[in-house]
Amino acid sequence: MSPSQRKPQGAHAAERNASATPAHTHLLEARGIVKRFGGLTAVNDVSLHVNAGEICSLIGPNGAGKTTFFNLMSGVLEPSEGLVLFHGRDMAGERPERYAAAGMGRTFQNLALFRHSSVIENLLVGRHSHIKTNPLESILFYGRARREEAAAREKVERIVEFLEIESLRDKVVGSLSYGQQKRVELGRALASEPSLLLLDEIVAGMNREEKEDIARFILDIRDELGITVLMIEHDMQVVMDLSDRIYVLDFGCLIAGGTPAQIMNDPAVTKAYLGDEAVQHA
Repeated sequence: MSPSQRKPQGAHAAERNASATPAHTHLLEARGIVKRFGGLTAVNDVSLHVNAGEICSLIGPNGAGKTTFFNLMSGVLEPSEGLVLFHGRDMAGERPERYAAAGMGRTFQNLALFRHSSVIENLLVGRHSHIKTNPLESILFYGRARREEAAAREKVERIVEFLEIESLRDKVVGSLSYGQQKRVELGRALASEPSLLLLDEIVAGMNREEKEDIARFILDIRDELGITVLMIEHDMQVVMDLSDRIYVLDFGCLIAGGTPAQIMNDPAVTKAYLGDEAVQHA
């Protein structure tokens, strides 16, 4: 079944996300985030939030600090100052695996796949945060290890069907096209069953048809799977079509935040992308 044929279930998704997060908190909140590298301030006093059930985008010119900000939100980097609140808990300084265990999934600009392994094997890697058996149990394949293996395979098979990559399931990832590998990367992030999914330029390098497919998947990830999405994206058509709210970074500073319509008409955003002259002639 294609994503366009699935029935939207946005209300149910919102209910599931709301029940997982206290009503008085945002799912993800950055408070006064600063990141310095020596004398360079890459992210400067950024505060923003993402509510359960939303698709939010983080945009800005090249070098604006978007990926650095994602790295700060997911434990790859530690903030110099500020709080990273996920499900109401300050996670700043925690390692990436702690973020994953708390329910955060992520894709990367540069594909981080095992190119010599199959699609299924790559998806199974995404289940590591759900494995509770110790190494000896896994080696000997005792009862609990068998049950966990079966549950993991059942989960990734559902992801294979969801992303419509049944014909690719046993193929070596390195033999796939770039667009197909992007689906595998997305599937591996979904395999961890996140409550929040960070997507870093998920449609970069794709043709029009591939972008349309991924856009439909993102909507279904929110509406059918109940997963909140925060994405970095340069394709403004995708951003405007999918986003509930958009944040704009420029030189490490948050310069705007609002609905797609508000962002489209914000002079600060026009200036950041096109310069002062464009604002004067707007």
